[in-house]
Amino acid sequence: MPPPGRTRRCLALLAAATTGLAVLTAGATAHADTEPADTAATGTADFYTPPSPLPEGRPGDVIRSEPSEFFLDPVKLIRPAADVYRVMYRSTDTHGEPMAVTGTVLVPHAEWRGDGDRPLVSYAPGTQGVGDHCAPSKLLRLGLEYEGPFLSGLLALGYAVVITDYEGLGTPGMHTYVNRASEGHAVLDAARAALRLPEAGLSPETPVGLAGYSQGGGASAAAAELRGEYAPELDVKGAYAGAPPADLAEVAPALDGHYAAGFLAFSLLSIEAAYPQVDLDDVLNDEGRQVLDEASDDCTADAILHHAFQRTDELTLDGRPLAEYLNEEPYASVVAEQLIGERTPDVPVFILHSRLDDIVPYAQGRQLAVDWCEQGATLTFRTSYVPSHIGGMLRAYPEAVAWLAARFDGDPAASNCGRVLGA
Repeated sequence: MPPPGRTRRCLALLAAATTGLAVLTAGATAHADTEPADTAATGTADFYTPPSPLPEGRPGDVIRSEPSEFFLDPVKLIRPAADVYRVMYRSTDTHGEPMAVTGTVLVPHAEWRGDGDRPLVSYAPGTQGVGDHCAPSKLLRLGLEYEGPFLSGLLALGYAVVITDYEGLGTPGMHTYVNRASEGHAVLDAARAALRLPEAGLSPETPVGLAGYSQGGGASAAAAELRGEYAPELDVKGAYAGAPPADLAEVAPALDGHYAAGFLAFSLLSIEAAYPQVDLDDVLNDEGRQVLDEASDDCTADAILHHAFQRTDELTLDGRPLAEYLNEEPYASVVAEQLIGERTPDVPVFILHSRLDDIVPYAQGRQLAVDWCEQGATLTFRTSYVPSHIGGMLRAYPEAVAWLAARFDGDPAASNCGRVLGA
């Protein structure tokens, strides 16, 4: 059991999260009017343009940084007590090529009073959209980031936090939404960048936690799988992966005709951008191309408002739903590359998924737990029964924070793989 003080703080985070959800729709619809003025006033467009060529260096090296801001509300009245830095850092794309990614580093003003070094949480954000104005580093400055209250809760526990923008959010090019390798690299390299940012005051020995829900849950899970080979020097104590979209072949059909059908458009745009062998014009009719072009500038709420209940059999030349193409080349091998669960994480992992999740199917999330357990991973898997994807996020967060806190406290992680595998 976590100490009473930590339990109270976790409950406070749950209450704060409801505020964040209220910001979600307002934030995603307000950005169109707010972000251009903000950009003009502060020169942020230049910050997001990588130097060409990229400077030599290692993954996680900071290319540039500057002070930034973090507000919990769009009126900018609530500012967490933390130093805020916007960073651009080197990372590695889907195909192993260097790329520039941006993100935000948050360091609490309060002195760390725990044992050892102040921990760092590399937080993988959930679905933001694919337009450049949807980048978390931009929304945090505007008080429009719906996960802002969760981040402020981590700060309240004394943890430093780094939030990646992922590939193509803010920076040039299409965001590679739910792309396993690109996102996993971005999360791990964000932690490296935070540790190497002198202003953050962190050390190479800083204990690191990985965390995220939904798209962020998949990115955190991918990072946990990749850490041993890609970032072995990071002292990762554990990874929380909430409602991870581990198998896109199972997620895609569930989104067809769904109120979140726009998220399927995000993933199709990502595949087309990351894999030259994929040309969606081969299968899309004029309406289908128009829908994807419109989605290419959408944030989360925009996608729901603009594309809710869209059926993809209305968008293809032959009238087949797009999910049927996932069993055919070139799509089948591309989708298979995104599968999480084929590599064994060498750090403890906590997965929490609601059986009543209405966006990311529970069965494929549980299958990830089965796959990892069969490989001998240290895994805690929890099933909740809170309705909806958003409800599952609210249910998961306090328990996830308590789990991470126990890892930072040095408590050994338990595993319930025996129960997961039916032993």
